[in-house]
Amino acid sequence: MTSIPQNKFKRYFQYLIAAIRGNEEDFTTGSIRKAIFMLSVPMILEMLMESTFALVDIAFVSRVSVNAVATVGLTESVITLLYALAIGLSMSATAVVARRTGEKDKKGAAEAAVQAIILGTIISIVIGAIGIIYPKEILGLMGGEASLIEEGYGYTRILIGGNITIMLLFLINAIFRGAGDASVAMWALVISNGLNIILDPIFIFGLGPIPAYGVEGAAIATTIGRGVAVIAQFTILFFGWSRIKLSIRDFVWKAKVMLNLIKISLGGIGQFLIGTSSWVFLMRIMSEFGSDVLAGYTISIRVMMFTLMPSWGMSNAAATLVGQNLGAKQPERAEASVWKTSKYNAIFMVLISLVYLLMAQQIISWFSDVDDVITYGALSLQVITAGYVFYAYGMVVTQAFNGAGDTQTPTIINFFCFWLFQIPLAYLAALYLDWGPIGVFGAITISEMLIAVVSIILFKKGKWKVTQV
Repeated sequence: MTSIPQNKFKRYFQYLIAAIRGNEEDFTTGSIRKAIFMLSVPMILEMLMESTFALVDIAFVSRVSVNAVATVGLTESVITLLYALAIGLSMSATAVVARRTGEKDKKGAAEAAVQAIILGTIISIVIGAIGIIYPKEILGLMGGEASLIEEGYGYTRILIGGNITIMLLFLINAIFRGAGDASVAMWALVISNGLNIILDPIFIFGLGPIPAYGVEGAAIATTIGRGVAVIAQFTILFFGWSRIKLSIRDFVWKAKVMLNLIKISLGGIGQFLIGTSSWVFLMRIMSEFGSDVLAGYTISIRVMMFTLMPSWGMSNAAATLVGQNLGAKQPERAEASVWKTSKYNAIFMVLISLVYLLMAQQIISWFSDVDDVITYGALSLQVITAGYVFYAYGMVVTQAFNGAGDTQTPTIINFFCFWLFQIPLAYLAALYLDWGPIGVFGAITISEMLIAVVSIILFKKGKWKVTQV
């Protein structure tokens, strides 16, 4: 009787090693459960690396000052607009590359990769110029106090000015994931975040000839870490073991491929611009309650990202499976992959939410000893994570639409649930009804639950199965 569980454990351990190594697999045939596992493992590890760095980063920054933590929060609320562009374009790249991979069209996949890289580079150069010239104005626009702006504008200038590292890291990893090379994307983030964790204390607090830069040092470390990872990504694309292989002569403008990417990415960009601009408005509302409350909220978001990122990893696995199986003319297998992934994600998220509900204050106290920071950070953690089981399904189903190339449906859902529901509800509850920060936290939870319900209803209609990419 004991040999069956042992054999199963041995088999999944072998899958784990193969997934981390990046063994080549065809995800359009065989066991769906194995396909989910083989794609999810490196994607979860990739996202865990990202969220681990976020926690380590905020732990170091919180030792500088409350203003430093608030600066990170305000800057990241702005830079998420860049993330919206990067993720929107990445969704387009993943969808097209996955579809071409499912069709066994390696040349088409490589062409899509090149055009995505060219477009991402152009966008990031424009945004970088704005960040370098207007860092103080950006923080002021977000409601930062004068002392905060003076202490933190260097962080904003470096992080936004060097945003090309963020854009390309997101984008090239999306290309790897679309091709089924999830382990390559994982190792890129191992390099990036490993360097960030090592360099953070050196540049923040100083070491030897390197002076203490304070919060500005966190931006320096991040930009260097991501920049080195991008160099590694290009090395793999040109000389490495990825399914996508490029050469210098591939970097030519192909209008048809570019326009197709732009068409698909517009929905994705709009989708995330709506979501992230909503977060900007929420941060603006939170800034009305002072730096301590804002710092507590910022820390809680970083903590939640530690578990949302692995969940996002599973969602990305679903997107790749949907894209590749649609390319292989297997829509029913694509749908089955989504429901199985959603179930596994929900189990994971429920377990995590219980930990946060029971240990919120203790967890926030690891990052700050200021009473108000702990109180409001813990409250944020408890209220928002109460809806984690809904987030689990909402994230997977939304990414399934994107993996199919149907970025328009999630955009419409986000528009109604964020702009027409979440923002007005947060403003009404927090400021008009005078419920304070809990009004914002509650609005986040309710709107995310609404997104999950609406997404599932529309997904079951099945129109995404006939999306042309």
